[in-house]
This record gives sequence, structure tokens and C-alpha cells, in this order.
Amino acid sequence: MAYPFFSLAKSRRTAPIDFKAGGITIRVEAVPDHGMATIWDADILIWAASQIVNARDAGLRTSRLMAATPYEILTFTGRGVSSRDYQRLKSALDRLQSTTVATSIRQPAEGRRHRFSWLNEWQERTDRGGRPVGIELILPDWFYRAILDDALVLTIDRAYFDLTGGLERWLYRIVRKHGGRQPFGWRFDFAHLHKKSGSLSPLKHFAYDLRDIVRRQALPGYSLDIEQQIDGPDVLTFAAANPTVFTSPRATRPPSTRRGDKL
Repeated sequence: MAYPFFSLAKSRRTAPIDFKAGGITIRVEAVPDHGMATIWDADILIWAASQIVNARDAGLRTSRLMAATPYEILTFTGRGVSSRDYQRLKSALDRLQSTTVATSIRQPAEGRRHRFSWLNEWQERTDRGGRPVGIELILPDWFYRAILDDALVLTIDRAYFDLTGGLERWLYRIVRKHGGRQPFGWRFDFAHLHKKSGSLSPLKHFAYDLRDIVRRQALPGYSLDIEQQIDGPDVLTFAAANPTVFTSPRATRPPSTRRGDKL
């Protein structure tokens, strides 16, 4: 999830994302009717991943077919539960289903790419009076297999759902992946982060937003700083505020009942 799979903007995006680094390629395409799935829409996938991992850890059978009430998903992701919030949830499901991803990640053969949508299908269940009573969705096999791979599952702070900016949400994923288990943290230059984000903002504006995130220390559980190099680009550095939280075995597999534990 740290790669540029989602739009970081709240406005509708139809321009594709093209990313290539080493042997990794990613192309994300959207349809004009719905626009590209956003990083806020991805909260639904975090909910789905959490439910599957929790069920597996409890010894229950898991499946790509999932059913829930809108209330369950909305409260898990820290949203309201009004009719307007429910309509936004359905719009998010539409974007996840209509956005397509073609990637070489986790493909056994060189040059091979797998294409999928974030949701294969979804449908609304209603009662006899036409009132919504639940949602059913089918996850793609690519994502489902990633959930069941412990090496690809990370804990996340519940405060992640309170992050309002698309860039800071994406940056939290980067920081969590690279800095979570490193006692001395990690570092990336601004240009590399800009490329990896898939953002449509010019590098100059992207760098300004990064500096603002550092100024506000906006990422829960991490300390951020900027190294200004004389003969090179500025570098973002980050480290866990309390590294032992992320390095202890217990912390890497928290109680399954906590909201937002799994990613």
C-alpha cells in the first residue's frame, strides 16, 4: 500500500498513475464516471483486511466474499453514520470497483503484470421495503493473498483515520513500512517521494506540503525532520518516537479486537 495505488486528492482524478522503479511497474486507471479510488476509499480495504486477519487468527475460515452493515464499516473507519455518509460509502465502493491496477508486484515471471480492480463486485442488500440492510463485496485474489501473507501485514495507529490530508495519509504508510522496525529510522529525498506518491502536484508544491507535515509533526508515532544538503535535494528523515513499540513481538501482532490494527 506504500506504492502509488490511489489518488491523494479529494477532487475527482481521471489521469492515470504510471510508476516504474527497478523491476516494479504500476499503472492505475480510472473511469470518468467515478474517478480514481482515493486513499480515503482505501479505508474500506483496511477494514476488510482487519476482518480477514482477525478471523484467521481466531481459527475461522476466511473468504474473499465479505458481508457487513454500512454501520460496521463507517464506524470502523471513523466516519459518521448519516444517510449522507452512507451515500459517500457507496461512491467509494464504486470507485474501488471501477479503478483498475496493472502491476508487476508479486508476479513470478519477469515482465508479467497482473490486472485487477480493488473490488471484483459489490452489491447492496435491502429489506422488503427497499431500506438498505447490508453490503456484500468480493475482494480480488491479488489483494486477498497479500492479506494472508504475514510479511505484508503491518499494524497501524488508530489515529491514522483522523489524518485529513491525502499526502500525510500516504506518507504515514511509507513511514510505517520503512521506519517501523528500524531503530534509527529511514530517509528519502523529496524527489523520490514525489515520484513514489503518484501526486499530480509539481515537485515545488509537493515539497512545500512535506515541510508543512514536518512542521506540524502530523504522523502519529513518528518523529520527522528535514536534512538540507548543500549539493543535493532536501531529505526527509523519520524514526519511530518509541522504537520498542514496533520491535517487540507482541506489538507486531496486537489483540485482534482493536480497530485499525491491521493493514
